[in-house]
Amino acid sequence: MVDPSDPDADPRAVVVAGRTIAMDRLAERDRSRAELLAALARRRFPPEVAEGIVDQLEAEGLVDDERFARAWVESRSRTKGLARPVLRMELIRKGVAREVIDTVLEELDPEAERQAAHRLVQRKMRSVQGLDPTVQARRLTGMLARKGYGPQVAFEVVRAELDLAQEFLSE
Repeated sequence: MVDPSDPDADPRAVVVAGRTIAMDRLAERDRSRAELLAALARRRFPPEVAEGIVDQLEAEGLVDDERFARAWVESRSRTKGLARPVLRMELIRKGVAREVIDTVLEELDPEAERQAAHRLVQRKMRSVQGLDPTVQARRLTGMLARKGYGPQVAFEVVRAELDLAQEFLSE
């Protein structure tokens, strides 16, 4: 392997090695521009070389922060039930520009987000059965808060699900 920090290294070999690293990362999953730059920096590629490699991948359509952010939001909201604030935090950590984050998160359907909160509470209900109702409510709203749901949505969803469970038990 070429040492990218070696000033005597063949520049073409350094670029090829960097592109290989970036392509390996992209083969695993879509990545943000900042993630690829960080991966190359960890391997001691000079910043100007890393920028050039990622610029070329971007020009080829292999790196697109907006596409990455959309896929990330779709996946994390579907699999983990995460709400906007947590998704925003994750995308910021991934190095996505705030304008891109705002654009992508504006596309989220508030009703779909609320339905995701209901599904999360329904799944968690099994583990809080038999507990005091106030403990149930506290644990369920806490879980939703950690997923990024605001207090009002959390309380409304938990109250609705607890009421529904109570109705079911009294039948």
